[in-house]
Amino acid sequence: MRRSAAVIAVVEVTVAPLIPPSTPEQGQGTGRRLGALRRPPLPLPDLPIPRAGSSVYGLAAIDVSGRIADRMIVRALGWGCGTRLHIYESAGLIVVRLDPQGVFTLTGQGHLHLPAAVRKWCGLKPGDRLLLAADRDGGVLVVHPPAALDAVVAQIHAAAFGGEQHE
Repeated sequence: MRRSAAVIAVVEVTVAPLIPPSTPEQGQGTGRRLGALRRPPLPLPDLPIPRAGSSVYGLAAIDVSGRIADRMIVRALGWGCGTRLHIYESAGLIVVRLDPQGVFTLTGQGHLHLPAAVRKWCGLKPGDRLLLAADRDGGVLVVHPPAALDAVVAQIHAAAFGGEQHE
């Protein structure tokens, strides 16, 4: 018996590419890889300016007796119950500084009590929300009443919106 040799024919089939190759842009050389697409870079947002200070911020309402209860701010400054303070008004803001001879103190619960004269000078009413800005490095707390916040926000908005009026 004679064995027959099987003949296998190899047929080469070419498949068209699914993604057509890119053509070089005008003025570009042809040294780029085939298939590489040229796209403009993605736009990047402006990065925020990193914080330079160590301030801690809080929002708190003032109660009928002039107390502000924000223990986080008090702790950030390292103040405890009975800490003596000097409290005064300056340019519509309330400034609170540590003062060993100060006549004001933090309450037994660690609340800040604003004197009636300071509340009156700043036009504060019970329930007003205040921005508290504690500068840990300087050991000072600045209380921003609503009127002061209105002025600052109006100035920032004017700069951001180019003086446009927004309702």
